Amino acid sequence: MLAFVAAAAWLATASAQTPGSFANGGNTTVSAMMMFVGNSEKVYILDKAEGNAAQINGHPAWGAVWDFNTHTSVAMEVVTNVFCASGMHLPNGSYATFGGNGAVGIGGNIGSNTTDGGSAASFDMTYQDYDGRNAIRILNPCTDTDDFSSPQCQWFDNATLLSMQKQRWYSAAEPLADGTIAIIGGFVNGGYINRNYPNTDPEFEGGAAEPTYEFYPANGTTATVMNFMIKTSGLNAYAHTYLMPSGKMLVQANYSTMLWDPSTNTETDLPDMPGQVVRVYPASGGVAMLPLTPANNYTPTVIFCGGSNMTDDMWGNYSWPVIDTFYYPASSDCQRITPEPTDGSSPVYIQDDDMPETRTMGQFIILPNGKLLMINGGENGTAGYSENTDTTLEYGQMPYGMSLAAAPVGQPALYDPDAPSGSRWSNDGFSTSNIPRLYHSSAILLPDASVLVAGSNPNVDVNLTTFFPTTYQAEIFYPPYFSASSRPVPTGIPSTLTYGGNYFDVTIPAASYSGSANDAAANTTVVVIRPGWTTHAMNMGQRYVQLNTTYTVNSNGSIVVHTSQMPPNANLFQPGPAMVFVVVNGIPSNATFVIVGSGNIETQPTSAVASLPANVLAASDTSGSGSASSSNNSASSTHSGAIIGGVVGAVVLLGILGALIGICISRRRRAANRAPKNYAISDPKPAPNSGYNINYGGFAAGAGAAPRTNENLSADPYYQQDYNASSDWTRSNMALNVPPSSPYRDVPQRENGMSMDIDPYAAESRMSTSTPDDGRRHRF
Repeated sequence: MLAFVAAAAWLATASAQTPGSFANGGNTTVSAMMMFVGNSEKVYILDKAEGNAAQINGHPAWGAVWDFNTHTSVAMEVVTNVFCASGMHLPNGSYATFGGNGAVGIGGNIGSNTTDGGSAASFDMTYQDYDGRNAIRILNPCTDTDDFSSPQCQWFDNATLLSMQKQRWYSAAEPLADGTIAIIGGFVNGGYINRNYPNTDPEFEGGAAEPTYEFYPANGTTATVMNFMIKTSGLNAYAHTYLMPSGKMLVQANYSTMLWDPSTNTETDLPDMPGQVVRVYPASGGVAMLPLTPANNYTPTVIFCGGSNMTDDMWGNYSWPVIDTFYYPASSDCQRITPEPTDGSSPVYIQDDDMPETRTMGQFIILPNGKLLMINGGENGTAGYSENTDTTLEYGQMPYGMSLAAAPVGQPALYDPDAPSGSRWSNDGFSTSNIPRLYHSSAILLPDASVLVAGSNPNVDVNLTTFFPTTYQAEIFYPPYFSASSRPVPTGIPSTLTYGGNYFDVTIPAASYSGSANDAAANTTVVVIRPGWTTHAMNMGQRYVQLNTTYTVNSNGSIVVHTSQMPPNANLFQPGPAMVFVVVNGIPSNATFVIVGSGNIETQPTSAVASLPANVLAASDTSGSGSASSSNNSASSTHSGAIIGGVVGAVVLLGILGALIGICISRRRRAANRAPKNYAISDPKPAPNSGYNINYGGFAAGAGAAPRTNENLSADPYYQQDYNASSDWTRSNMALNVPPSSPYRDVPQRENGMSMDIDPYAAESRMSTSTPDDGRRHRF
C-alpha cells in the first residue's frame, strides 16, 4: 500500500511537468559517473573514490541507490575504486562492474600504500578505498520489500575472491549469446589517452596499456591479445562493441572498425571512420544500435555522432593534450554502418544528417517510440580533465578549471531513424537545462519512459567552486510523448520472454487511448528495451527490439495484441533483464520488467516461432475512451493529469510487480544460500605506526569497526573462477619502473596533496560562472 501511495504521489507530481522539459530529480548523494536501472524502484549509482560529503562506514561514499518513486538516494558501500569501470547485466538480472583504478586519496593523489614502482596504490588510509583495477563487483538489485541492510542487497566487492586476470581501467564489456561477458582492453594504469608520444610501443605502451580480452565468468581461457587493440593504440579506451546476429562483434576504436569472432579471435577489417573522426573516449561521440524491428528484419545498424576530428599530433599522451581542447570544436558528423548486410553487399559507412550542433560527450537514449534522444555534452573539447595542456602550461591559467571541454549543450535533440534524410533531427520545443553535463555525466531511460539525467564532474576530486563543479543534482527529462493525457495500461505481459515459442496476448483497454480503435490497433507496438549500463556518454548493452504482433479489436474498444516472443537468436538481444513497453499511437505505457532467456549462463534454448493469428478489425469501428492524445514536440502543451492514466496503470502494475516480487524474494533466498555474509579484503599491511587499524582476519576501517571474516564463494556460475586458488588472477607484479610523478594517471601526482574542495583560483574573475564567449572561442 505504501508503495502505491508513493507511486501515486510521484505520478501526480510528474503530471504537472511539461513535455520537452527538465524537472528536479533530487540529489544523487554521490556524483553519478555510472548508473543502471535495477528494477521498477531503484537506479544504482557509482562514482569514483573521492571526497564526497556523504559518508559510509567512516569514509566518503562513492556508491548510492536512487529511488524512482521518491527521487531520493542513500549511500551504499563500495570498497574498491570503481573509477571508470565498465559494467554489464547478467542473465539472472544481476549486474557486474569490471575494473577501475588504483587507490587514491585527497586531491586524487596516489593512495598511501603504493605499488607498481610508485605509480599506483593498493589502498589509501584517508579515503579507505582499495585498488579496483582487477575487481569484479556483483549486485543483485533489491526493492523496498527486501532488507537493504542485508549483504544480499549490497555490492559484493572482494577482489581476493573475485577478480579479473588483468588490470583494466576504461575497458569495454559486451555480453555474448550465452550471457558470458567479453571484457576488452583498457589501461593497466593510465591517464588522458592510452599512449606515450611518440608511440614506440603500441602493444603495451611501457606497461600501462592492456591489449587483451578475457571473459566473465571465467571459461578456462587466459587473457589473450586482441591485435585490434594494438592497431588502435592510444585511442581505444572504452571501445564501442556490439554483438551481431552471426555472433561476431562489431568493435570500433580510434578511427578503425572491425568484426571480431570471440570464439576464434579472428578479426575482419571494416572501413575506417570517414574523416578519421574519433568516437571513443576521450573524443566521446554518441553511439547506439538503431532499433531492431520486423521492418528491418532485425538487421543491426549502428550510428556514430559527434566526437572529435583532432589530428594525431593534437591528442598528446597519458598526461594531457597538446592543444587547448576547450577551444576546439567537437564534431557534428553522423555516420551509420550495417556491419552484416543481408543482401550480400560489403559493409560501408553512410553519411547521415549532421547533429544540430557540435557535441562531445553527447549520449544516445533509445526511447520506446523508436526515436533516439541525444542529451548532455559540450560543443568544444573532449572528455577528461587536466591541470594544464601543452599550450596552457599552468592550472592557474586554465579557463575552465580542470575541464578539457566547454560550451555545455543543455538542449537535447531528437533523432528519428525512419525520417527522410535531411529531416531526422529536431529540438523544437525542447527546454534547455542550466546544469552543465560534461565529463562524468550520465543518462538512462526510466520505467515511466522519462529519462534520468545526472552527474558531471570534470575534476580530480570533489570541487564545488570551480567553473564546472562536481554535480549531485539530478534531473528528469520528459520526452514529447508526455503531452498525452492517456497512456496505455496493458495486461498479460509475461515475466519471462523466450527465444521463439508460443505467442502471448496483451490486452489494452479502451481507456488507454483515444480515437478509432482500429487505427489504434494498427499503430500499436510491443517493444523490449534494455536501457544499459551508462557511463562516459555510453549505455553499454543498450538495445531495442520490436516484437512481431497482430491484433484483434473487440466491440468494446479493447484491443488484444497477439505478440511473438523474442526472435530465436540470442545474439540479437542477449539474455538478461529488460523492460517491455506497449506503445499506442506513439505513446508508451509504463514498463513491465522481464527476464529474457533462461536466466542462466548457457546456450539459450530456442524454439520455432509460432504463427500469429490474422488481424481482426472491429466490424463497426469504435473509439477509445481515453482523453485526446498528442505526440507533438510542442513544449507549450502540458499533460496536466496526463499520467492519471499512469496512476491507474500503477494499480495494474502492482499486481504484476507482486508476481515479480515473489520471484525476486525467491531469488534472494537462493542467493542467501550462496553469498558470503561478510566480505574480506586482503591488502599489504600499512607502514608501521601508521595509525590505521587493520584486522588481518578481514579488515577494520579504523578503530571500532567490525571485522570482516573470510568466507569462500560457492560454485555459483556468476562467482566461480577456475583460477581463483592460484596466483594467475592476482594483481600484476610487473613494475612500470617509473618515478612517483608517473604520467600514468589522469594528471601527474601532486606532492602537495591539495584538496580540490577549495579551488584557489575560483575568486579570480576568469573563473566566474560565465564568460563572454561561453567557451565557444575557436582557435583552430
